[in-house]
Amino acid sequence: MTSETEAPTIPLLTPYKMGNFNLSHRVVLAPLTRQRSYNNVPQPHAILYYSQRTSKGGLMISEATGVSDTAQGYQDTPGIWTKEQVEAWKLIVDAVHAKGGIFLCQIWHVGRVSKAEFQPNGQAPISSTDNPLEPRLKSNGIDLAEFTPPRRLRTDEIPSIVNDFRLAARNAIEAGFDGVEIHGAHGYLVDQFLKDQVNDRTDKYGGSLENRCRFALEIVEAVANEIGAERVGIRFSPFANYADCGDSNPKELGLYLANALNKYGILYCHMVEPRITAVEKNVECPHSLVPMRKAFNGIFLVAGGYDREDGNKAIVEDRADLVVYGRLFLANPDLPKRFKLNAPLNKYNRDTFYTSDPIVGYTDYPFLETQAS
Repeated sequence: MTSETEAPTIPLLTPYKMGNFNLSHRVVLAPLTRQRSYNNVPQPHAILYYSQRTSKGGLMISEATGVSDTAQGYQDTPGIWTKEQVEAWKLIVDAVHAKGGIFLCQIWHVGRVSKAEFQPNGQAPISSTDNPLEPRLKSNGIDLAEFTPPRRLRTDEIPSIVNDFRLAARNAIEAGFDGVEIHGAHGYLVDQFLKDQVNDRTDKYGGSLENRCRFALEIVEAVANEIGAERVGIRFSPFANYADCGDSNPKELGLYLANALNKYGILYCHMVEPRITAVEKNVECPHSLVPMRKAFNGIFLVAGGYDREDGNKAIVEDRADLVVYGRLFLANPDLPKRFKLNAPLNKYNRDTFYTSDPIVGYTDYPFLETQAS
């Protein structure tokens, strides 16, 4: 019998079998760049940060983690290409597993969203194109971010970048992660190949939809062959225009990718809602991820501006299997519990999203029990 005080189970908190993993609920921690991995090495304070957000049978995706020394574009983001980085991640992964969580590493390459100071020997960042990214306001709305004009990758160099993703995936498994999510979204390197407003290549990686998707699918295949397709997810944002990375026909792009992925039998496809067009923009939109959901044969994750009600609706209407939360999970380390009780949520503080402080805006958001007055 359910006690009077216990809230009825909501759709987001129903169990789900994700491949070989038994999830106790469908509330997923989004991959969130936090910029607190000094010198690109994960730090001990990340042990607390991730373990705070771990629930038994809960799925978490790590912050975006660089696949090589050319993958960086921001201060103090973690990598997973050196032994030191792998060893540092082990302690964090162990803490998540000790609390019964399932933990995937998001592996990324920023491509042209970088500048020479983040690159080995001060070289130009690499991309699908040599067209530069225009300067833009940073998240604080004051400072201007500037980017070094990129160098277009030669056709014969692309396999070595694919290999960087493969090795990063191998390293993630070595660090104890349960799998990886390939970052194919938000204007970074994979997205720079996918989107026709950036990709101006004339080789087999440019032009047609099939050619523009080739790089992403080669990474999927290499990573799946290395660690097993059942440990691989990928994230796309076909409708978004982060970092001047838009597409003339995002629906066609999303559908092509969803169908193409079926061949590899990977664990999941994670897509960002069309309403999230760029950083912090949540707009009314006629487009939907439902066609991609229907086209993809595997597990489908959605992200982008979800709250408790929206998330429950997505599950009930079968628009998603799992719902991914970023800012709400950042500010509420016990988000699944708060959803269960329909408790009030902490407000997030945008000003401390990307500060390098090991505590402030990182591990100091309160839990429900510590707020009881």
